[in-house]
Amino acid sequence: MQNNDMTGKAAAVTVFICILFGANPVAIKFCLAGVGAFTAAGIRFTIAACAIFIWARYKKIPLTLTHKQLGQVLILSAIFVVQLSCFYNGMGKTTASHGALISNVLPFMVLILAHFFIPGDTISFKKGIGITLGFVGVLSLFFDEQDLAGEIQKGDFIVLMAVFLWSSSAIYVKRIISEYNVIQITLYPMLFGIPFFFIGGFLWDDQMIRLINPTIIKAILYQAIVTASFGFVAWNTLLQKFGATALHSFIFIMPLTGVLLGILLLGEIFTPHLAAAIVCIVAGVIIVNFKREKKPVPVV
Repeated sequence: MQNNDMTGKAAAVTVFICILFGANPVAIKFCLAGVGAFTAAGIRFTIAACAIFIWARYKKIPLTLTHKQLGQVLILSAIFVVQLSCFYNGMGKTTASHGALISNVLPFMVLILAHFFIPGDTISFKKGIGITLGFVGVLSLFFDEQDLAGEIQKGDFIVLMAVFLWSSSAIYVKRIISEYNVIQITLYPMLFGIPFFFIGGFLWDDQMIRLINPTIIKAILYQAIVTASFGFVAWNTLLQKFGATALHSFIFIMPLTGVLLGILLLGEIFTPHLAAAIVCIVAGVIIVNFKREKKPVPVV
């Protein structure tokens, strides 16, 4: 299915999921106040994998993989582990607002990769303008006054690397997802990734768990149940039906949610560079996905 096949109901669900995902960087910031980056990812996906597995058993959804599928899932799992490791470590250094905005470069990276790896999905002049605006918006973040210490800028680069891996994963999933059910493509990267997250926590987190309080517990549960369980399954279901380009046209909702919640809940500063990034990125997404309706040709 192509972009114009998305129904109003599917669009509304996509908007809701994007709002949930947009709040995730804020939840991660709360979580990282007491839990190491790798450990936080391990705990999150352990809970999420258990929830998804229980749901699959309840619904009697088949989980068995063929030999070919196992090889594909292992590739996807490797990308997943590196992507989430980068994202959590980057979020530990940057702000929730920056993390949310940089995440929105995803649709532009998806377009670029789709141009090379998905037949017929080429970059037009209009898409090129949108992509340029999106990257200009992200670039403006690296000149934000908050970056003077250098730590935030380092975190921004790491999050940007995570987003590139996320876009690579989205293209790869789109190429293989017809051979899977949604639960398989969501559950197995988590299962294979969990041991590596905890090993990373043991080796590289300063302290795996420094502090546990109700706020940190709620932040972990939000990431695990709301986004990693419900969110991932719903997202992959929509991806399977409507395609990467149609789905990622709604990504601009995530940074708007993330910036707003970062300011309201974390007291982050709304700077001119942040405003410029929002304008450029949102404008880029709108330009990329705007389609002029064709007027019907009158029948003579």
